[in-house]
Amino acid sequence: MAAKSKKKKIGFNLMSHGILFLLVLVCMIPIALVVINSFKAHTQIVGNPLALPDVLHLENYIQGWTSGKFARGFMNSLKLVGSTILIVLTCSTLAGYVLAGRRIKGCSGISLYFMMSMTVPIQLFLFPLYFVYANLKLIGNSPATGLILAAVYMPLSVFLMRTFFLAVPKELEEAARIDGANTAHVIWHIMAPIVSPGLLTVSVLIGLQSWNEYLISSTFLQGEKNFTALLTFLTMNGSYGANMGTLMASAVILIGPVIIFFLCVQKRFVDGVVSGAVKG
Repeated sequence: MAAKSKKKKIGFNLMSHGILFLLVLVCMIPIALVVINSFKAHTQIVGNPLALPDVLHLENYIQGWTSGKFARGFMNSLKLVGSTILIVLTCSTLAGYVLAGRRIKGCSGISLYFMMSMTVPIQLFLFPLYFVYANLKLIGNSPATGLILAAVYMPLSVFLMRTFFLAVPKELEEAARIDGANTAHVIWHIMAPIVSPGLLTVSVLIGLQSWNEYLISSTFLQGEKNFTALLTFLTMNGSYGANMGTLMASAVILIGPVIIFFLCVQKRFVDGVVSGAVKG
């Protein structure tokens, strides 16, 4: 009986690992093709996009970086992502602390409001938001656009931070109160270090979504000098459609920093997601 159970477990593990391996291939093959073709000339890509390059055409990266003006695009993206993360972390931490401890009346109603707001599409508010931003002369302003993105991502961030605060023992806050700590000190100096995995998790999620966001950034960041790295890359499709090597190299320049960043923080990110799933 034990041998049969062991064989069944081994078979299940092999099948699950096989499925995961296939999913990895499905995700990695397109990225690998983009990287391979980024070192090839346009004629080689058109002739056989699956073949390895005979000569490494590094000039594709030089031309993609200079022609695409990625230096300015990356700076604009960092401004947008940084302002979005800062607003989201500040507001979601405070809201999560309040909702986790039910420190005000109507916490259930507020939680329901955040839950319902996640179902409302942002497209409904684009016209009135654009009208207000145009009158306030905020079109092309990265921090102001980050405020809109923060509002879009806020409900999910609040629920995540609430979950992390629920896992903190109440006795810790009570001990800090006895020692004379005020609310601000409790939140930022005592609770925040404990829920730091949650802060990192929210930062990574919001940062990646903001980096890849198109609809809002293309609507409110008008003017080439205000384009993010993604918008800069998309503008190259019309100018460099006849040079696929440059486009492929530009795509690698765009996605490379995101992949490297996620590989560096993936362990802490996974730990944060797991620790946040303790309570709900």
